[in-house]
Amino acid sequence: MADARFFNDEPFLDHEEGPDLLGHGQYAQHVISLLNRVRAQTETGVLALIGPWGSGKSSVLGKVTRRLRDTANDHGWLVAELNPWLYSDLESLTLALFSEIREALPDDERWSEAREKIGGFGKAISPLGKVTALFGLDSEGLIQEVSNRISGDTSASAAKHKAEEALRKAGRPVLVVMDDLDRLTTEELLVVFKLVRLVGHLPGVYYLISFDERTLLDVLQRSELVGNSELRARDFLEKIIQVRLDLPAFRERDADLLVDRSLATVLASHSLALTPGEQQRLSEAYYRRLQARLRTPRAIKRFFGQVDATLGQLTGNVDIVDFLLVTFLRTSEPRAYQLLWQHRAELTGTSVDLPSRRDERPEQRIERWRTRLQDAGVAEQHLDGVIGLMGMLFAPLRQALGYGANTQAIALRRGIGSIDYFDRYMVFGIPDDDLPEHTFDTALQQLADGTPGSEADELLLRLRDDTQRITRRIQYKRAASTPLPVAALLKAAAQHYGHLTAAPQGALGLFTADRAMDFLAKDLLTDLVEPDRPAILKTMAQTPDGAVLAARTLQRVTPRDDSDSPDHPQAAAPPPPPDWISEARSLVSHEIAGHLAPSARQPVGELTELEITLIWAWRHTKPEAARTWISQRLDQEWTPLDLLAVLLPPDRAPFPVIDNDTLQSLDALIGLEALYSRLRPLLNTPAADPDSPQAEHRARILQALRQHRGNTPVSG
Repeated sequence: MADARFFNDEPFLDHEEGPDLLGHGQYAQHVISLLNRVRAQTETGVLALIGPWGSGKSSVLGKVTRRLRDTANDHGWLVAELNPWLYSDLESLTLALFSEIREALPDDERWSEAREKIGGFGKAISPLGKVTALFGLDSEGLIQEVSNRISGDTSASAAKHKAEEALRKAGRPVLVVMDDLDRLTTEELLVVFKLVRLVGHLPGVYYLISFDERTLLDVLQRSELVGNSELRARDFLEKIIQVRLDLPAFRERDADLLVDRSLATVLASHSLALTPGEQQRLSEAYYRRLQARLRTPRAIKRFFGQVDATLGQLTGNVDIVDFLLVTFLRTSEPRAYQLLWQHRAELTGTSVDLPSRRDERPEQRIERWRTRLQDAGVAEQHLDGVIGLMGMLFAPLRQALGYGANTQAIALRRGIGSIDYFDRYMVFGIPDDDLPEHTFDTALQQLADGTPGSEADELLLRLRDDTQRITRRIQYKRAASTPLPVAALLKAAAQHYGHLTAAPQGALGLFTADRAMDFLAKDLLTDLVEPDRPAILKTMAQTPDGAVLAARTLQRVTPRDDSDSPDHPQAAAPPPPPDWISEARSLVSHEIAGHLAPSARQPVGELTELEITLIWAWRHTKPEAARTWISQRLDQEWTPLDLLAVLLPPDRAPFPVIDNDTLQSLDALIGLEALYSRLRPLLNTPAADPDSPQAEHRARILQALRQHRGNTPVSG
């Protein structure tokens, strides 16, 4: 496919050798035919190519000039292109005009007289300083020029007469092309019109100018010559222009065709192809949100130029449809685009709503965004379109608009509405704290193959330091039914468990790295066939931290037994667990017992945090083994109240030091009847005033046990 030429001012997807997508080639040929007819009827004339900004005027002018030059013969057109933006006064512009005409003439001897006379006329009507600047005369040349003007016939009328005779004698027409006159100031525009209508009114010299009529009329109405009257401005133009060439309308079909070709070019250049689902989403977005604003070739080129310029390393790392929509928003409504970053958490559903917004109705949320977009300069007629476009990207807005929103689907396609991928769209690349998709997939394959690699090392490092995001991305792979190295991931999770450095996330910071790893381990374990589960749990439990994760994972996949719960005293006993669970419990319990063996010989107050966590985790495997081990410790050096003071942290406020769940856990771990029996002297003795924080904590434990013993008896 031909180069789209997105990054210059040349027409794109509109090459001479390619299909005439927009009809510009056909219309350029019409202009050339008309030029020949005008030439046959008059010695000079002004033709105007008129069309809105971005409609393709420059494309048509380019085709006209190229075709005239390519078909030039001894009687054909000569082409001079003049950029009036470069000259601010009539003298400079006049000299430039005659310089360009002279340069357009052939270099052979036949044209030497015409070249000389054209140059002479330009110098005759221009101040000496302008001549010096344009023709680069040195001091000696300047003296000679002064002498020539004093001694020769240098009047403007005489010079013009000589130039006219030379041009008639030459017998070839010269076309002077001037584009974008609507971008000139009022004074500059009047200078150009004076030039083409009066000074440059020469035989064989024709002018093809182009402009946006609406803009040009506005410029003319700011002049004293025309005044604030559109009618007078139009009359003025009619005196300047002999032939009006209105650019054919850019039809909806033309726009759609150009969009299709531009999209195909961008996709091909980045080796991408749309899936049927992506085609459907893009089609909906285009016809409902984008089509009305991509109405000129320039707008289409600008949009796809930005897509091509910024897609780069994001290829394969973002959802291409989301990227197209975000790019459209950035190019058409840049201040609205800036709001995305400002309200990142709200748009990705990760913010903690203010109390005033917790009961906000959908229409109130939409109205709040309408106000934000209005403040960002979005025109009233575009507000609904921009909000609808954002609703296609972000679940909270889509829900407020009354459509269903699947946040998991957004994450699975790597959409901007997912907190895990949002930043990629805003920085046009993969941030340093993120892993590209290729690296992520390569790492998973290395883990599956058991082969070391830098990608796998990087993934495991991120699993430790960016746990929540990495576990979510692994879950996205699971949801997409992507084969995963389950055993390797579970081993890695166990290895890093207890050393996770990622900060808590979510509302109030409750979603910790440990919890994210707990959820992932549970889901990964269920992906294994049941006979393989005990062995991997045993492997996970070979380290103390891994044993905690293995025990918690085992507890999460085991149906909850509420038969002994104080909250469900009449609950029926559950069916016996599957054989693999019994086997796994024994294996993990054995590993925990081994990890706790050294602590059996030390005072209870010297238990480490990890050892305390292991004791609690033990109840999820073989609680009877835990009871026996603890009973042996209590029969020797440990005291039950000291043990409870270690097991129950004092910083649970405002929660009770022992709630029903804690009571049930103590029953599984120690046995409540045995605990009450060992503590009976303390429980039956009136509480004394504590004289230290430690004593106060123990007193609170005893009081909680007194209350539970009296209100909710639980059998051991």
